[in-house]
Amino acid sequence: MAEAESVAADEAADVVARLKRRIIGEALPLWSTAGWDSTAGGFVDRLHQDGTADHAAPRRIMVQARQIYCYAKAAQLGWYPEGRAIALKGLDYLLAKARAPDGRPGFVHSLTAEGGVHDPLRDTYGHAFVLLALATVYGLDQDAQIRAEIDALLSFLDTQLRSPHGGFHEGLPPSMPRRQNPQMHLFEAMIACFDATHDLSFQNRAGDFFALFLASLYDKQTRTLGEYFEEDWSKIPPVSVEPGHLAEWVWLLKGFERITGCPTGRPRGELLASALRYRDAATGCLVDEGDAEGNIRRHTRRLWPQSELAKAWIAQAESGEAGAADEARAALVLLERHYLSHPVTGGWYDQFDRDGNSLVATIPASSFYHVLCAVTEAEQVLG
Repeated sequence: MAEAESVAADEAADVVARLKRRIIGEALPLWSTAGWDSTAGGFVDRLHQDGTADHAAPRRIMVQARQIYCYAKAAQLGWYPEGRAIALKGLDYLLAKARAPDGRPGFVHSLTAEGGVHDPLRDTYGHAFVLLALATVYGLDQDAQIRAEIDALLSFLDTQLRSPHGGFHEGLPPSMPRRQNPQMHLFEAMIACFDATHDLSFQNRAGDFFALFLASLYDKQTRTLGEYFEEDWSKIPPVSVEPGHLAEWVWLLKGFERITGCPTGRPRGELLASALRYRDAATGCLVDEGDAEGNIRRHTRRLWPQSELAKAWIAQAESGEAGAADEARAALVLLERHYLSHPVTGGWYDQFDRDGNSLVATIPASSFYHVLCAVTEAEQVLG
């Protein structure tokens, strides 16, 4: 961990303030101008490496929802007052264009650049982010129409996607294998819905995902979380472990504890300890994939696991764990140093190989949600 240990104290001390300035002064302006299609509407899915929009790329609904979340969250915190109007503009586009074309409930997976249907799949993962976006926008104004959209989406999930084996199917039409990832993000969305509405039913919904986590997703023997499962949630060998998701669950479990009072300290500590086994020796960054025994399977390293590692340490700092705040700041420095030092102001690198070569030429919009969430959490907990 040579480089990870070399994070200078002064570099870490003001990293939260630096990243907040970067979000407000660079990223939010970039993704609302170059990142917004002023002709056809909607957020673009990615920018070219020079910072210009890739207008030809299909528009994933997950990305539309994540960008809506970012601008609504920035407005809610007072970071970017104009974010409210941008979020509402994005939501209008999503609600107008992304409904399933057969007239049934739910949203399609992706749109063409012109706003037509590109992929009609109604996938649970995408709906989790639509729900997160709706909850965050609802938190701004408590608009009754937004609440009606939340309730309609919940009804779609309950009637069309719920699995008799627990959790929700992958989508319509259903597919295999089942993944923990959509369940994790629905857990996140239920916590956000509770925060926005204070409706106790969302505590119960979040509790269903916590029960699924304990019963089926989390392996208490290996202290890891698998990615792929059979219909009945039995493991598919060899078990694939994404350390970024181990870290993400740490933060989500802390959120669940916050809204319910249910203690989650033990699995949080175990998950974080497990995640830390999968670090790149040269940089200290989390790699993309390992196995249940703690071995690294893929030495590539994407941006998003680094932001999730920072959030995991932030959650532990919020719980009073000694040294966690310093670890959180160190993780943010690594995120800043390796991924955010992009020549396009407000842009980022998405993935590196083990030698530090960038593997993705474009700048994906999907990463903004991870970066902004890590920095907003850091400011609220670390100051």
